[in-house]
Amino acid sequence: MVAAGIGVHGVSTAHDVFRLPGLWQLHLYHYEGALSLGQSVHPIRPGHVSLVPPNTEVHFHYRGRSEHFYVHLRLHEGGSARVVPVMQDAAAESTRLAELLRHAVTAMPTSAPRATAEVWAALWRIAELPSGEGDGRGHPYVSAAQAHVEEHLAGPLPVPDIARAVGISHTHLTRLFRAETGLTVVSYIRRRRLHRARHLLSSSTLSITAVAAAVGIADLQAFNKACRRELGASPREIRAAGSPGHDAEDTPGLPELPQLPGLPGEGAAADGGGRARGGDSLSRA
Repeated sequence: MVAAGIGVHGVSTAHDVFRLPGLWQLHLYHYEGALSLGQSVHPIRPGHVSLVPPNTEVHFHYRGRSEHFYVHLRLHEGGSARVVPVMQDAAAESTRLAELLRHAVTAMPTSAPRATAEVWAALWRIAELPSGEGDGRGHPYVSAAQAHVEEHLAGPLPVPDIARAVGISHTHLTRLFRAETGLTVVSYIRRRRLHRARHLLSSSTLSITAVAAAVGIADLQAFNKACRRELGASPREIRAAGSPGHDAEDTPGLPELPQLPGLPGEGAAADGGGRARGGDSLSRA
């Protein structure tokens, strides 16, 4: 990564032209305007994010004072490719992207490796944004709600609080969630709690009391009933069937939990580079 910061434009001129030889341009916008590349014009809205390949002339059109996060970075050739649009609406992900880029900006003067790590985390999130073209990736609000659930499984998770955290109404979240996963939000939370409990019981030496607390079911009687109902066995039976270092999903003798739609997969981040693939799409590792 070469540079990261907060750009302020549109004060003295309503139009800027940029070309960065050898460097990609990443922007997260807080304003309305337009970005043009060749014959293509992309509307800019708050929460939109753009990724422009090296040596590409871009024209920014502003409507008054305009601020955005920017990152200029060099990506080496190699690695697996991802094709992403030049401009995307990050929607609910824009808050998390802003947090990552803010950390990158503040870390840049003292810890370039930390700043680079934050930018790579942002790039992966950008690469995985839904395209809106039936690519199989989840609705951004549902994905944001799932991420919130994962981060807060140890505590209370009222559905109105989750909806508030992702910026939509309780009713809207419930409707989107059922359409995306086939489950109510409450059912999804219960399954995630028990999925994690099963892993901790089978693959760790945490006490059953500690496992129950770690998945947000501190009442041991309620935890025991939930395990029997969802997993078909008591916590002690689940523990006896597994052993430390033995993943719950591979534990014999226990019923399989159904795969939940929309859960992020596990995998290592690629460390390769990227290249333009023409038109209004970009390819990067």
